[in-house]
Amino acid sequence: MEGLHSNLKSDIKILIVDDREDNLFSIQAILEKDNYNIVRANSGRAALKILLKEFDFSLILMDVQMPDLNGFETASIIYERDRLKSIPIIFITAHDYDEEFVFKGYRMGAVDYIYKPINPELLRAKVSVFVELYRKNQQLMRQEKKLLSANRSLQREIEERRASEEKVKCLNEQLVENNAHLKEINEELDQFAYVASHDLQEPLRKIMLFSDKILEGGELDAASATLLQKIIRSSTRMQMLINDLLTLSRGAATEADFTLVNLGDVVREAISELEVEIEKSGASFEIGDLPEVWVIPSLIQQLFHNLLSNAIKFRRKLVPPVVKIFAERFEVAGSAESQTPKWIYKVSVSDNGIGFDSKYSDEVFRVFKRLHNYSEYEGSGVGLSICRKIAEKHQGTIRVESVPNQGTTFEILLPEHPHGGEIPESMNYTFLPLDKVS
Repeated sequence: MEGLHSNLKSDIKILIVDDREDNLFSIQAILEKDNYNIVRANSGRAALKILLKEFDFSLILMDVQMPDLNGFETASIIYERDRLKSIPIIFITAHDYDEEFVFKGYRMGAVDYIYKPINPELLRAKVSVFVELYRKNQQLMRQEKKLLSANRSLQREIEERRASEEKVKCLNEQLVENNAHLKEINEELDQFAYVASHDLQEPLRKIMLFSDKILEGGELDAASATLLQKIIRSSTRMQMLINDLLTLSRGAATEADFTLVNLGDVVREAISELEVEIEKSGASFEIGDLPEVWVIPSLIQQLFHNLLSNAIKFRRKLVPPVVKIFAERFEVAGSAESQTPKWIYKVSVSDNGIGFDSKYSDEVFRVFKRLHNYSEYEGSGVGLSICRKIAEKHQGTIRVESVPNQGTTFEILLPEHPHGGEIPESMNYTFLPLDKVS
């Protein structure tokens, strides 16, 4: 008959195997002081039956002399199972056998012997030693499992990283290939737009020329003359649109295209080109100190022409346009290669015109985007797109702030030199008026 006593407070389980009930109680009583979880079996077969279901024992104390299956035979069967091989066995015997008998026990897997009558302190001491060895062995096994798990995780991570690196490499190669293809397509589109726009100029000029001659002939009735004037106005609008598209489709600029230019001279030249519009509108200008920068003269001239033209065009009724142009500059630290500081200039063009809702601040730079009907304000809807592209060709940028019926301010950021580095995305800098900078 097998007995069972468990102390649930302990994680150390000890199996006691003896055919005599008094021996089982005696050993249990000695070991209970150390708070072990004791399981009892009164025969070798009873012990094997327990070990079929439970295998988490820290130690087995087994009597050698038992009927049916003795201790050696039981130990031999126990160690045939891989899950039980690590459990140490201490044999308990009442006889002082010769060395050959003792060695037989060790060959069966025994780790030690205890002789009857049992010395309680010696039993507790020996059990304590093997329990501590069991604990350390379990710790090592757990650590080994953790290391094996970590090694597997690391191996998976390495494999995943290799796969990711290979994927990134393939994507980069594809990206380079796509970029080259896109560059080729953009160049073809630029060339196509230039040729197409240029080829449209000739028939359009003839339409305008012959229309003017017919109108000057003076042989038309009023209705026909009105229709012909509409044709001329539409042709003029078409010519403006073609010229804008030609400007927009120009290719990338080279360093040779840049010249050191005084922006004050550029602004005054743009104003002189708008002489007729200025006279009609009564526009006035306030021009502050403007810097010298490296620019493409024809493009920067186009940029200011467009901005000043818009300031006059989008004026409030019965309110003469007042346009203010002034500049500030911001110092950027030199690169690691060069300690020379670099300058960014912010040129502001402000007016007191009709303005617009700030939610359209990005949309106004889109090609063909118009906030007003053509019948109210003429234009191709390309001018501000050209301004943005010109700013970008100079490694700069442009933004706008506007309030309905209060006016609009365009801010152009330009580097002092075209190869002075790109303008940082953030525009929240402290700019200094030119007359305040030494």
